[in-house]
Amino acid sequence: MAVMDLEGIPIDEVLRYLGAAGKDPGPLLPLAEACCRELLAAARPRWTWRVFACEETPEGVRLDCGLLLPGEDLRRHLSGCREAVLLAATLSQGVDALLRRTQLCDLSRSLVLESCATAAIEEVCDRGEAILREKYPDRSLTSRYSPGYGDLPVTLQGELLALLDAPRQLGLCATGSSILTPRKSVTAVIGVREAGVETPPQKRSCESCSLRESCAYRKAGSTCQVEK
Repeated sequence: MAVMDLEGIPIDEVLRYLGAAGKDPGPLLPLAEACCRELLAAARPRWTWRVFACEETPEGVRLDCGLLLPGEDLRRHLSGCREAVLLAATLSQGVDALLRRTQLCDLSRSLVLESCATAAIEEVCDRGEAILREKYPDRSLTSRYSPGYGDLPVTLQGELLALLDAPRQLGLCATGSSILTPRKSVTAVIGVREAGVETPPQKRSCESCSLRESCAYRKAGSTCQVEK
């Protein structure tokens, strides 16, 4: 487990979550900046990771610990990978408590804080991923792939957290319906390939995402990331 020193939250990402990307944010900008500072004061970002050997099977990708990561989408995403990194990250219960308090007294501010928190956990994951890339300078790493995306079932959350000892190390658990607690948390799989291994192009689509109906990006007329 490692504590992540999160010094700032990308304000452009916060505005994008709020549907204000490419627009004049007006008074929304100082509010977003104030909410970022408030959220940073409440956050205690932590993350952990573990590497497993993996192999493709007709059902998906199997880790050497025995866990099957089912589905054609992830199998395609990890094509050519001999290892897989499991990653978990959280902003801590303090952020959840801040969001709950604000929802009770100031709904507009709570929406901005929600966007700040989402941008913050993505920043934690991005920085963790950058650290992993430094640890594998002669390898090629895929992008992150999380349960609930494509045909990788969200019900894997509990098993991934157990493999990472996340409940003890991070205080990160999953409910009976596979919702992560604290809420502003992420689990993901990252593939590790030998340099030079030819792989099929990775292209993500909103149509293959299990969260497409509730996605804040789609409601704002955007997407979660650039297609790869």
